[in-house]
Amino acid sequence: ALYSVNAKVRYGSLLKDDFSLSVLLPAGFEGYSSRRASTNGICPTHIVDPLEEPVPGLGTYEDFNTIDWVREKSKDRDRHREITNKSRESTVALLHRISDAFSGWLLMLLVGLMAGALAGGIDIAAHWMTDLKGGVCLVGFWFNHEHCCWTYNETFQERDRCPQWKSWAELITGTSEGAFPYIMDYLMYIFWALLFSFLAVTLVRAFAPYACGSGIPEIKTILSGFIIRGYLGKWTLIIKTITLVLAVSSGLSLGKEGPLVHVACCCANILCHLFTKYRKNEAKRREVLSAAAAVGVSVAFGAPIGGVLFSLEEVSYYFPLKTLWRSFFAALVAAFTLRSINPFGNSRLVLFYVEFHAPWHLVELAPFILLGIFGGLWGALFIKANIAWCRIRKTTRLGHYPITEVLVVAALTALVSYPNSYTRMSGSELISELFNDCSLLDSSQLCGYVQVGPANMSETGAGNSLADRPAGPELYTALWQLALALIFKMTITVITFGMKVPSGLFIPSMAVGAIAGRLLGVGMEQLAYYNHDSILFKGWCSAGADCITPGLYAMVGAAACLGGVTRMTVSLVVIMFELTGGLEYIVPLMAATMTSKWVADALGREGIYEAHIRLNGYPFLEAKEEIEHNSLAVDVMTPRRGDPALTVLTQEGMTVGEVESLIESTRFSGFPVVVSQESQRLVGFVLRRDLLISIDNARKRQDGIVSASQVVFSEHLPPPSPEAPPPLPLRGIMDLSPFTVTDHTPIDITVDIFRKLGLRQCLVTHNGKLLGIITKKDVLKHMAQIANRDPDSILFN
Repeated sequence: ALYSVNAKVRYGSLLKDDFSLSVLLPAGFEGYSSRRASTNGICPTHIVDPLEEPVPGLGTYEDFNTIDWVREKSKDRDRHREITNKSRESTVALLHRISDAFSGWLLMLLVGLMAGALAGGIDIAAHWMTDLKGGVCLVGFWFNHEHCCWTYNETFQERDRCPQWKSWAELITGTSEGAFPYIMDYLMYIFWALLFSFLAVTLVRAFAPYACGSGIPEIKTILSGFIIRGYLGKWTLIIKTITLVLAVSSGLSLGKEGPLVHVACCCANILCHLFTKYRKNEAKRREVLSAAAAVGVSVAFGAPIGGVLFSLEEVSYYFPLKTLWRSFFAALVAAFTLRSINPFGNSRLVLFYVEFHAPWHLVELAPFILLGIFGGLWGALFIKANIAWCRIRKTTRLGHYPITEVLVVAALTALVSYPNSYTRMSGSELISELFNDCSLLDSSQLCGYVQVGPANMSETGAGNSLADRPAGPELYTALWQLALALIFKMTITVITFGMKVPSGLFIPSMAVGAIAGRLLGVGMEQLAYYNHDSILFKGWCSAGADCITPGLYAMVGAAACLGGVTRMTVSLVVIMFELTGGLEYIVPLMAATMTSKWVADALGREGIYEAHIRLNGYPFLEAKEEIEHNSLAVDVMTPRRGDPALTVLTQEGMTVGEVESLIESTRFSGFPVVVSQESQRLVGFVLRRDLLISIDNARKRQDGIVSASQVVFSEHLPPPSPEAPPPLPLRGIMDLSPFTVTDHTPIDITVDIFRKLGLRQCLVTHNGKLLGIITKKDVLKHMAQIANRDPDSILFN
């Protein structure tokens, strides 16, 4: 139905021009011209030049198909060669060459500016809406709690109780003390949480279904060469930006960092349409998307270098040196834009700035490694539990009611979160509180130590010394609350990640690790205080010294848990020290991150993003996956032994009607072209889409092309016959140098070829004779069989 064939027969004079296809390429792909033939070593004659004028849609890809990296790179080289040759002829052409070279940097500048501005807006809106659940500012409802109380000059302990900010209970009942106001605030908190989550899931479902989830598994798949139309479109960008604010503000156990990578990639994809070089070449566009992934992490954490390393280590499939430089520039621009907006109000780019006063000691490496083991165990356990829950969601009726699921989880989260101050606050606030080192004026419960003075002992949260002190009742209360918060966060994050709202995993994972780290840190601090004469602490931790920093343990625990879930290493350590400004704590971070990766890998090789890619059946060839099977290409190819012969086209002898009926009777994405059915000698490969578009175009625009017209893929046209209709030359749309392997090529080499060259398909030959074809889907199915997984779980071609 997509390609209706115009069966009307049009007669006319048989001119020389009738032998060429007049074609016009869409936004997308005009470079796939007759130059492609010459680059493959065969120069077309003066008679046959079927692609002098490009056909609309020729060379483009259908939805849920893989791009041909080799063809795209070849097109770009041809385009660049043509611009270089023309630049020697005139000043205008030279200026065009300069603008073409500069266009990549200009695009990076625009992506950085747009993503930085959006991220700043998201941060400000999310902060305001999160505070809106607790109350409203009387000076102006658009102020969040912090900005509302900016000019309030009371004591440090009373700084959160300024008269300009009123809780909902104070507005409704006139008082904030007692059971009824508490219940009123509790109900308003649940109301706002349900309202925000309902708006988020409804907008996603109604306008942009692709706006849900993290987006990183799909970004990885797209960067590997897969086409998912609309995933990076303008509607997805608008809805994801709005619903991300709503989802984070609702109090659900999710973060905005992963979705910001998706938002940045949407910005890049939309801006690519302003530049012909990127609009018309899918491989070039993916270079920009790789840089955009770096921009996403840069604005999410204020970590431009970590963002570049994240793109390189975690999401990118093809990352040349030029993309590294451009990613660095784009991340720099985005970070500068975010710093100019100053969404955190602290004039810093970092999200969780820390100033720890005590250096770490070698003995502390043991608890740091212990945190790494915890992070690895939690990461592996979380992935297994989350994938099991997502599989239940996909295979049962639960998946048919996304709005109900989100509302139930939001209600449960709000109901359990409110009584505990550590689960009530947002994920970023919680991590910031846990990273905090107890200063002289800190009123936090986590700093509720017993102050040991020379004359007396008093229980207070504000001491006059930074030395290690015994824990007081306030701190013990805080530790119990943190332990309950840890159990709650570990449980609720499993069912929250993967719901039909934008949901990131960085902040919830870091929160789990930070809680565990703070608990261990306080334990170590008390151990050092009461046992400073023991062999462990003697010599470096004397009485009255500030030896152990619990905030550092929280930082290391956060890195360990995030590493266990995502399996990031280098980029994670760099993100963490950019995030906190704690440069001297790189070694503890490295030790914990590496340990968590080893432990998690021992329990399951896949990170959370790879697991979700496999769950959704995306055709992604994981570079880390090793093949230990010794099968050959002939064991993987289609047709297998005993199957019907491979469907092929011959270079001469087939009519337009026969080609059309062959296309209608099969669903293959392309067809090998052979010399004849008897010889099966390989000539080239032609894509189904290109065939359909070329035949349809020829029927409409070229006189005399009918069903009886002969389709010719050979270099020279047959001599014209007075009775026969004119032939249809299609050599120009054929790939004259398809990749081939012999039937005895080992499968591990074949898979490496697919990975490193980004192939869609590879033909199998024996002494030059075509035997079969291996597609990316065949490779994935074979690897699934080897791993004892269901081969039919690979959904897309």
